[in-house]
Amino acid sequence: MNPTIRRLSMLGLALALTFAASAADYKVGPGSTLGFSGKFQGQQFDGSFGKFDAAISYDPANLAASKFDVSVDVATARTGDNDRDSALPGSDFFDASKFPKAHYVTTGFSKDAKGNVIANGNLTLHGVTKPVALKVAFSPNAGGARLSVTGTVNRLDFGVGSGDYKDTTTIANEVLVNGSLNLLPK
Repeated sequence: MNPTIRRLSMLGLALALTFAASAADYKVGPGSTLGFSGKFQGQQFDGSFGKFDAAISYDPANLAASKFDVSVDVATARTGDNDRDSALPGSDFFDASKFPKAHYVTTGFSKDAKGNVIANGNLTLHGVTKPVALKVAFSPNAGGARLSVTGTVNRLDFGVGSGDYKDTTTIANEVLVNGSLNLLPK
């Protein structure tokens, strides 16, 4: 083979691999939600965060090139109960004046025994960083994609709930987190 053709072929292959290795970049679109569910005195309550941002790079065929970087304004937590909503940003729970943001960044992706995609990452909340795994569902559509994530966080691992609120018979330790993002191409 001609050396020039060989070099051009190698360059073409390198460019193809570069493009194949990158995931699509998305921004969060209107109608996206980031929520949570917990139990207070045995009764389930649901809430959501009014302000969050996410940088999403995702390719279901190339998980190694995918990444989530999510930042949440914890003071925007709302549950529909005035007492709870005024307590959540305070020092007994999120302590939003000292720790205004929660931050989740993926460290990699895997598949579970059922074939579900799992985002493995680190959550920093209330000044504490711990690993958190989230189940991922991704559905491309004409204008972008729909991304859903679910997982469980133990609030006490992050120091959320002090004093009387450490009692897990009053407020359950496990909190289900869920996100439903309408993704638009960047």
